[in-house]
Amino acid sequence: MVCDSCRADEEVIVIPDRIIEQGTLSARDGRTSVDVRLPWYRALPASCISGARLTIDGVEAPAASLRWQMNGEEFTFADMKTNTEQWWFPTDSAVLSGDLTVDAGEHEVRVDLELFIPYIIIADDQVLHIEEHDTKTMTVRQVEEARA
Repeated sequence: MVCDSCRADEEVIVIPDRIIEQGTLSARDGRTSVDVRLPWYRALPASCISGARLTIDGVEAPAASLRWQMNGEEFTFADMKTNTEQWWFPTDSAVLSGDLTVDAGEHEVRVDLELFIPYIIIADDQVLHIEEHDTKTMTVRQVEEARA
């Protein structure tokens, strides 16, 4: 966890090992996706999800191709920058996808998330910023297999 300007004695509650939902890696038509969970204990508006990276077997999806799906809607990170209508709740999964082609079999999946916590003020003009990472090994499901 990265905390800009946090004191050494401050405790910040994060849950990084549960970001990636095991068994949710799927691929279709050159895009790969994985379900992710909020590594925080309270809901956050979309505007507080400032960025993410999706990496499969050491290959990172191009940033411009990344899409974030929650509450049945798909967004770019630019779309979410000012979106306070959509909220990500700790009990809900979001889907992170990007342009990556993966073969059948087992893969190392890494997700990096950057979040702003709007209700924890750390300076006159700053809120808490956290960066969390999770890596899991899982077998890719082709969409046709997932529907079966």
